[in-house]
Amino acid sequence: MNTTWMKQSTCANSPADVFFPTDGMGVIVAKAICANCPVTEPCLEYALRNRVEHGVWGGCSERQRRRILKERRQAKQPLSATAA
Repeated sequence: MNTTWMKQSTCANSPADVFFPTDGMGVIVAKAICANCPVTEPCLEYALRNRVEHGVWGGCSERQRRRILKERRQAKQPLSATAA
């Protein structure tokens, strides 16, 4: 996957540990930085495709990314014949 977008990220000039918070306030701080970033979409897709388990990526916490992956998996599952 192309990672040239990383050079354009707002977080490029921030300490990496900001994006690997240990509490809820840290997540809020990281998301605030992501909110003004021009490359949140490719950042989030990078984390999802590479199954990055830790940190805030593309403005999403670990829990939010797990939910997105679950929703994508469920959307790909065909409906059973009995559900119709």
